[in-house]
Amino acid sequence: MSVLRVTDGRTHHLVELPALRRGVLRMCVHLSCPGLAIGAADLRALLVGDVLFRAAETAGVQARHTLNLPHLPPEQVKALDRATAALGINPPAADGMAAADVHVSGTQRSDTEHGVWIEVGPVRQRLMAVPGLHEGAVADPLALRLALLSHPHREPIPLTSRMLTDAEQTLTLWRDRVADWARSPSRPIPDDIRCQARTALADGLSTPRVLAVLRHVAARREIPDGAKFEVFAYLDRVLGLDLVRDVGRT
Repeated sequence: MSVLRVTDGRTHHLVELPALRRGVLRMCVHLSCPGLAIGAADLRALLVGDVLFRAAETAGVQARHTLNLPHLPPEQVKALDRATAALGINPPAADGMAAADVHVSGTQRSDTEHGVWIEVGPVRQRLMAVPGLHEGAVADPLALRLALLSHPHREPIPLTSRMLTDAEQTLTLWRDRVADWARSPSRPIPDDIRCQARTALADGLSTPRVLAVLRHVAARREIPDGAKFEVFAYLDRVLGLDLVRDVGRT
């Protein structure tokens, strides 16, 4: 994956991310935090930024990112740190980074900022408690990550308890299968599967298409189990769903 392209929110065209001679991709994730509280829409913006961060590093480009957010009360700062850790989001760099090449935002973009803007659609939250963010949420926080990554990042999404239940069941199934496949001899990733996955990520950062590749691989009987394991492990480097968690467990 040598090139990454995303839809610029300013032009609505698919553009190539800056090919930097210094080999560093600088990102800024903008959080709106309505009412000075972290919400599901903020988590979605963080996840989109994290997938881009992971995709860049998988492509061999060093990535750094910072957060742009209002001054939050101490309890919300703790909630943000808790949610970031629970959802497997890479922590931001320290302050002092130069102007960003890429901005990720679910709010109105600023014309005073240069660089590519990645729009993140709103989240219509229909949950009393968001996993990883609110106490009392019982679902696996990575089920929330899977649910949000299952939809194109520019489109609005209704976040329901049924979505989390379905996502958690999928995670359990995939982790069980990955642990089982890991017992077989390793096999190379089929060229067509690698091409499909790279294209999905490189053209528009389409996590739904990447997830479709995983479902396709899991269902194909002719692919050796060792190759299926390698596909899931490779793509999980970008998806961040901890799919290899149960490998080696009884």
